[in-house]
Amino acid sequence: MSLTEKTDIRDSDEKVVEIEMERLRNFTNHPFKIIGDSQMIELQDSIKKYGVLNPLIVRPRKEGYYEIISGHRRKYAAERLGYKKIPVIIRMMQDDEAVVTMVDSNLQREQITPSEKAYAYKMKYDAIKKKAGRKNCGQVDHNTGKRSIDVIGELCGDSAKQVQRYIKMTELIPALLDKVDDGSMGFTPAVQLSYLKKKEQQEIIDAMEATQCTPSLSQAIRIKKLSEAGKLTESEAEGILGEIKQKEADRVVFKNEQLYRFFPSTYTSEQMRREILEILKSWRNSNWI
Repeated sequence: MSLTEKTDIRDSDEKVVEIEMERLRNFTNHPFKIIGDSQMIELQDSIKKYGVLNPLIVRPRKEGYYEIISGHRRKYAAERLGYKKIPVIIRMMQDDEAVVTMVDSNLQREQITPSEKAYAYKMKYDAIKKKAGRKNCGQVDHNTGKRSIDVIGELCGDSAKQVQRYIKMTELIPALLDKVDDGSMGFTPAVQLSYLKKKEQQEIIDAMEATQCTPSLSQAIRIKKLSEAGKLTESEAEGILGEIKQKEADRVVFKNEQLYRFFPSTYTSEQMRREILEILKSWRNSNWI
């Protein structure tokens, strides 16, 4: 199958070409979910009107296919619109370089779930560590004087400690990660639970279902200590989760998807929070005497 040259980009060695959809493959272990949400609908509308303005970044594989480095969402949207070919830039990349490029291109998105960020940080950390020939995040690159974990934090806008917490969270079983993603369990309690054995994590899920409660940070710390002492059982977990949390009755929680439909897709969580507070203040002033 032939590639059709479109136009030069950046320099004479890098060109935009069109390639058949059937020759593209998603990045191996791609950590970012591709779903038909409101942002995807907007992307489809844009592609339907203007075409694919930004070419995908791909690299050739031995099997004759091309692995997508950047542009999974564009490919998905174009495919749903019936595209048979799509513009790409073909680059020769080693595995480590490809991982870093893939992660960086996706971390720019505004809406990323905690689990996506966790696995993206883990993949980037492993790639940087391997490329630098380091055994752990504590080893220093003699060229920069920085640890791998510090490099990721600086590039991604998180502290090194926070990056470590996200990476640790990849040790959670999928059922617990789902609860972090849907907002029913907090990030910091989840990090504490990631220290539990997989069998214990499943027992926590069962205890959550039995009590219809998720752990607070203090409860998660107690559960972790029981695990370390070899005393954690499902009944012990149920006893802790069944406790009445302080001010739990007064707590109101909204899932992200419940709020996103009321705000422009460009709004951040902080912008939505401020807007909601302003609306409540206005409502109070107009309804309270």
